[in-house]
Amino acid sequence: MPDTEPRVDPATAFADHDHALCAGGVLARAEAVSAAAGARLTPVRRRTLEILLHSHRALGAYEVLERLAEEGFGNQPPVAYRALDFLVEQGLAHRIRRLNAFAACMHPGETHSPVFFICRACDAVAEAPAETVRDALAEVAQGIGFTVERMNVEALGLCPACAESTE
Repeated sequence: MPDTEPRVDPATAFADHDHALCAGGVLARAEAVSAAAGARLTPVRRRTLEILLHSHRALGAYEVLERLAEEGFGNQPPVAYRALDFLVEQGLAHRIRRLNAFAACMHPGETHSPVFFICRACDAVAEAPAETVRDALAEVAQGIGFTVERMNVEALGLCPACAESTE
């Protein structure tokens, strides 16, 4: 899919900004990506993505389920897990393994290898491009005859606001 929207600056996750604007742009791209792939963004899938886009945080499946249940989408775990699995499969969300949680993809429709910067104090998550990391890993893997099929790079630390408050 052509890059029709400006890329979301990863630092945005850790700064005050017009979150509705950045979330709206990502949601519009996600809808276009789904339509182009012939995948249906059902109301529960769309709302799940909106919940993930609500803030730059990763959310656990039960947090998502709780919000879906409050809005009448059902309160059984498969409701959330099916929607989250769909979003991950379609490249509209990422699983953050460190947190056993999910975050909206900030670059839907783009082939990319992200790195996730996770604030250990406030759980904010920034998604940033990591093609150079991917290329370096692929080179090392090739040297030992290994083929990388999936990569998830997560860095744990402090966001600017939390780092400042600990000084």
